Amino acid sequence: MQDLLIVGGGINGAGIARDAAGRGLSVTLVEQGDPGGATSWASSKLLHGGLRYLEQYAFGLVAEALRERSVLLRTARHLTRPMTFVLPHTPALRPVWMLRLGLAFYDWLASGDLPRAAAVNLAKSPFGEALRADLKQGFTYADVQVDDARLVITNLIDARERGAHILNRHRFLGARRDGDFWRARISNLGSGEEIEIAALGIVNAAGPWVAQVVASIPELPKKASVQLVRGSHIVVPRLYCGQHAFTLQNEDGRIVFLLPFCQQFTLIGTTDSRVTEPAIEPQISAAEVDYLCAAANRYLRVPVTAAQVVWSFAGVRPLYDDGRADPSSVSREYVLQLDADTPPALSVFGGKLTTYRSLAEKAMQKLTLYFPEAAPAWTLDAALPGSEGSESANEIVVRLQNIHPNIPAEILAGLVSRHGTRAENLLANISLVSEMPANTGTDTATDIPSPLGRDFGGGLTEYEARYFIAHEWAQTADDILWRRTKAGLFMSAAQRQAFADWLGREMLEEAGQKNQPKIKLWKQRQIHEIHPRPRPRYDQFPRHCFRRQRSIGRQRPARTDTIFPPTRLG
Repeated sequence: MQDLLIVGGGINGAGIARDAAGRGLSVTLVEQGDPGGATSWASSKLLHGGLRYLEQYAFGLVAEALRERSVLLRTARHLTRPMTFVLPHTPALRPVWMLRLGLAFYDWLASGDLPRAAAVNLAKSPFGEALRADLKQGFTYADVQVDDARLVITNLIDARERGAHILNRHRFLGARRDGDFWRARISNLGSGEEIEIAALGIVNAAGPWVAQVVASIPELPKKASVQLVRGSHIVVPRLYCGQHAFTLQNEDGRIVFLLPFCQQFTLIGTTDSRVTEPAIEPQISAAEVDYLCAAANRYLRVPVTAAQVVWSFAGVRPLYDDGRADPSSVSREYVLQLDADTPPALSVFGGKLTTYRSLAEKAMQKLTLYFPEAAPAWTLDAALPGSEGSESANEIVVRLQNIHPNIPAEILAGLVSRHGTRAENLLANISLVSEMPANTGTDTATDIPSPLGRDFGGGLTEYEARYFIAHEWAQTADDILWRRTKAGLFMSAAQRQAFADWLGREMLEEAGQKNQPKIKLWKQRQIHEIHPRPRPRYDQFPRHCFRRQRSIGRQRPARTDTIFPPTRLG
């Protein structure tokens, strides 16, 4: 028996799981694929208010997003980076007065923690060097870049450390009410085994699949729906110098971003293409590639072509259906639909990456009636794992260089960018003796064996890959090369295939060892050593679910053999 069963391991489900677990509730989250591997990782990698949403009079959404941008700058420091955006003025599109007014209002809604907007002479400024010569006038403003995939994983790590159980590669099949609790059917996509979970509440945060989850629970009302819109991006070799981004107005009224990406590349996106069905791995179309290239070429001095694309990705956004036909004008507001019958069920429609924390807090506010002993809201100022303390990334790298002198600085910098302050704990199991150079009679570093094992290329080592498998739910090459890291961008096709072959062997070996208790206990000890945490209030699952009776007259159901057995949580 669990307090909450959360369906969907994207950013909203991860945020709700973290919030609920931190309030003392018992939580199980079910995700059919890789956590964050559908929509949440395929964003423009931005925490922003949405400047263009001001034209749609979505002032509340923009204000909320800008507040949350400030929160994440504090609480997810190792995953966020303030960035200057350059907005060239095109006379045929929005007039200067409109841009000035919009940027001033944008700054007014923000908290003032980033530089204010300013006019810029593109003919004389380095910001204009990559642009066409006829573009003379523009503006600068500030927003924030974020590692979206790692933001999801970091929230889930925090949820797990607070007692939540994360079941990836498990599909929600349906649920029915049984007195005061839900009986939900879950399928293990690896083994095909079907299991049952009992929970006092269900949160449907399935993103593009939210309507399917509602349909699989016949007792839920069908009041809200979503429009599915595919957003696609392309990555090309770096198009300009500098760490600034461009916000480009397009002739159709949309905005296309040019963003510095992984030091050596430029990210261009996004599109808005309506689709009828969700897809786990949506693909960009040739027409979308051409659209993004054409949008960039209206401003760039040197055109970009489809042949330059080194990587592309797409995600299906589940926008709350407000009845508008144009996918670009559909509201980015989110709706929380609560079925208040006992036991409750809450469905999340829409939402943005930037507002996930406040969405989770509001979701829990709606559920507090059913969990009166839950602790109050707590996530506003709580640092995510890896952002504890006040050290900068450079300071952490320097300190780790002193501890591990034989690990290259670029490898350490990559670890810190992904794991923040937790990089030190991640490396804690490396023996310092093994890092000492052997007496080989040569000074060449190539003769010194790496303490991190095999170097796969792109800054990815065997040691970190094993960590992703053991502690971050990674199971496929894509999970690691494109979501846990972006190492795939820097690797050749042969290197990517070599890593996939190695991972395949590792997963087969792990599957063969799955029933060996000694190995399993060793892994559990390693998790505790890398992520030390206080013991949860109730560490016996599911016995701790009988700890109290509800003050609103509901009692825990008697334990039965069909309730999710503890051994299957591993």
